[in-house]
Amino acid sequence: MALHISTHPLVQHKMTLLRDQRTDPKKFRELLREIAVLITCEATSDLEAEETTVMTPLGQAQGHRLKERVGLVPILRAGLGMVEGIWNMMPNAEVWHIGLLRDEQTLEPVEYYNRLPVSPTVDVCLVLDPMLATGGSAIAGVNMLKRWGAKRIKFVGVIAAAEGARRLTTAHPDVPLYLAAVDKQLNEMGLIVPGLGDAGDRLFGTG
Repeated sequence: MALHISTHPLVQHKMTLLRDQRTDPKKFRELLREIAVLITCEATSDLEAEETTVMTPLGQAQGHRLKERVGLVPILRAGLGMVEGIWNMMPNAEVWHIGLLRDEQTLEPVEYYNRLPVSPTVDVCLVLDPMLATGGSAIAGVNMLKRWGAKRIKFVGVIAAAEGARRLTTAHPDVPLYLAAVDKQLNEMGLIVPGLGDAGDRLFGTG
């Protein structure tokens, strides 16, 4: 299983605050942005860079510049909470939104929004969704990207249920997962336990 769980102390510290039911929406948004940046640093550690030179105030210095084009693909709506921090870190990244609504009866995803261009314009796609519960939305999102023609895809999230992580890696073994935590189970409503509640509701203050 291509599953990467961050062990960074800052990630684990912020995850504890994110889980806490006393954390208000403003703080929840801040923590989600910060965790997303830290996880993305790990997910992008293998991006290809090319050598370059720049002039400092005191002379010429050797450096590197990203060679690969990156696309951020947040799954609406909770994925929106991860975009800003990552985009600030990679301002040249393209952002394409995918809307997937989970049917509350079947727990299966239903596509309702897709603004991908006609053909891929990036080298690497980062699928962004803080919650990987049943795995249905993530699988559907990756399916959409592969049909679009994306060759290199990574899933960047915050927390997963073990079942959802297994489903995604089974369906797409070529897509690595980068997360802050994996919890053991789902409840009858398909929510991660103990998890952190509904990320979208906590993010937007609608819970």
